[in-house]
Amino acid sequence: MTTKAPEKKTGEMIADRIDIIDVDCHIQEPVDIWTSRVSKKWGKRVPHVRAHPETGKPVWFINEEPSIPVAGLSMAGWKEWPPSHPPTLEEADHAAWDSTVRLERMDDYGIHTEILYPNVGGFGNQNFMKLEDPKLMLECIQAYNDFQVDWCSVDPKRLIPTTAIPFWDVDATVKEIERCTKMGHRGIIMTGGPENFGSPYLGDPHWEPVWTVCEELGVPVNFHLGSGGLDVMRDLYEGTPSRAKFAKGAVSLFIGNTRHVMDIIVSGMCQRHPNLNFVSVESGIGWVPFLLEALDWQWHNSGVVNAHPEFDLLPSEYFKRQIYACFWFEEQTALNAIEQLGPDNFLYETDFPHPTSMAPGPASIAVKPKDYVEKFFSQMPEESWRKILRENAMRVYNLDD
Repeated sequence: MTTKAPEKKTGEMIADRIDIIDVDCHIQEPVDIWTSRVSKKWGKRVPHVRAHPETGKPVWFINEEPSIPVAGLSMAGWKEWPPSHPPTLEEADHAAWDSTVRLERMDDYGIHTEILYPNVGGFGNQNFMKLEDPKLMLECIQAYNDFQVDWCSVDPKRLIPTTAIPFWDVDATVKEIERCTKMGHRGIIMTGGPENFGSPYLGDPHWEPVWTVCEELGVPVNFHLGSGGLDVMRDLYEGTPSRAKFAKGAVSLFIGNTRHVMDIIVSGMCQRHPNLNFVSVESGIGWVPFLLEALDWQWHNSGVVNAHPEFDLLPSEYFKRQIYACFWFEEQTALNAIEQLGPDNFLYETDFPHPTSMAPGPASIAVKPKDYVEKFFSQMPEESWRKILRENAMRVYNLDD
């Protein structure tokens, strides 16, 4: 039985009528997240923050090697254009790292629930490999996953953790997924390019225990932008202006997720695990219709339909059955995708507090999420925007109503 949506009141926005689920936001990790939770025996190898020897500014050190600036990915509302960023957490929007302030920001933006992702560990957990010792790597992964539960405890119905996994060890990964799902995590973070970090390709049978446990537990596999590495951010002629490099790198990362989607389909992962959902996170959706049309055409053109009867569906049909993509600032290309494919495979995000997030500020063209939602989604039927803004995410992440 379907409950009828309440009638719209005069002056009421879409964000007032529905509890919007934002499927991609990030926690900027506090400086003591690992030093306060990981055994002291590891000393300075544990991820920690200290002044960079050349710049004097606070940066994360992983296994004694400098990594990202402490607030390098917390640019929401910042006064300067990317790639500039706040030098300290205190100068960044406190909602980036304080969960109580995050809830206030969510209320202001018209967001009810957030699905959360990391920064320091990498968008595919790859930075933990810099620690080199498997025991330390696992301990840091587990510390992060425990931290998420604590961070979200201020309101676990609105702040939803996702599991960072030790993908370099499949047995440990399966155990960590089981452990974290019991704690309230609602998905896993997987690298889309494991071969870049010395592991087998996604389609390799090596990963079957991971897909199986996720399917059994009903948790989606999330491939966040940049999960296979950030080399495209550096792959440019050195004379290109820094802000132009940043723009090109950001878009290249969006497009990079198309490869992960194709790998999921052509390797038979969907065919072997028909009840497992996959999410392409922070990739946009304008490319989806072209990708599916082109892949279907090549499927026929390459004779896959005739030579491999084990594939019982076309690529587009596998996608529609169990793959999802997220968007947050697109307009016409997103509208075209939704009109062509329908609303069932698309999710909404804001990417807070990253530089491309829907977080207005003096050096951003973004508007508040609730204003974007009102402008964009009012162009489509209510049934469609209810699916994209809430119902699809409720189903994919198995959230309680």
